[in-house]
Amino acid sequence: MDPHNPDLVAVVVSQQAMLLLAYLVGRVTRRLLAGRITISTSAATLTTLVGLWIGLLIAGFLFDDDRLWTVRSLSAAALVAALILTVTALVLARLQRVVPLEPIAQVAKAGESESLEFKSSARWNMRTGRRDEAMENVVVKTVAAFLNSFGGTLLLGVDDAGTLIGLAPDFSTLKQPDADRYELWLRDLWRTRLGTTAAALPGVDFAPTPDGTAQVCRVTVPPSPRPVYASAKGQGTELWVRVGNSTRRLEVDDAVAYVTHRWPGAARVTWRNRLGAYLLYRSRRAGQAVLARVTSADGTR
Repeated sequence: MDPHNPDLVAVVVSQQAMLLLAYLVGRVTRRLLAGRITISTSAATLTTLVGLWIGLLIAGFLFDDDRLWTVRSLSAAALVAALILTVTALVLARLQRVVPLEPIAQVAKAGESESLEFKSSARWNMRTGRRDEAMENVVVKTVAAFLNSFGGTLLLGVDDAGTLIGLAPDFSTLKQPDADRYELWLRDLWRTRLGTTAAALPGVDFAPTPDGTAQVCRVTVPPSPRPVYASAKGQGTELWVRVGNSTRRLEVDDAVAYVTHRWPGAARVTWRNRLGAYLLYRSRRAGQAVLARVTSADGTR
């Protein structure tokens, strides 16, 4: 085929122009309907591109133009594409509706497992009758283990037998003893110990105890897209995972192997990391050389 064929050139140019137009129409439609539709840029562009071709086909029936690429034909195609994108996004949103969670009392009846853990409290030591930082550490480790495994649910205010005893002791340690303040405290704890991104992943909801005198908290933890390390005072960071119905800390060798298997991309050294390490190495060497010259000059005075 002749690369200078005008028909071939026209097809290639028109495809690129349509792709650019699809991207722009998709961006404008998403901005105008922000908060009403949720769809990625790539999906919006592809959907809009299909809508543009359908719109041009419809415009060909409506308008008696000698050329396809007229202003009114492209305008009509853009409107049809925006409409198709909106309808597609709304249909996807309806199909992806969040499934309501099972009542906490019903979940507690299932008993502890690899994906379900019970804790009587997150701050209050039931044995000593006082606030204990070790209880907070247990909650941090459990959430980190669920994030690093395949997700799970942590019930706070539920004893080992699955009885909903409530979080009255924990609430008593807060300035404002209510569920909202308790969730804020939990997320602040996770942010400090697990990082800001990891702290935003778990979902938190509450339910009253059977007698209605206290609240029980459910922490729904999804699997994390990257490894989450828990910081420990004076001990650096640790990698926790779920092993059966228990939470275990992995030693360095095991942690490296686990991360490499669980998140292959996290262990891959990218060209950006290599370039950054090289530039950092060069800047440090240059700084050391300057310092050596300055020290040498001072010594000869």
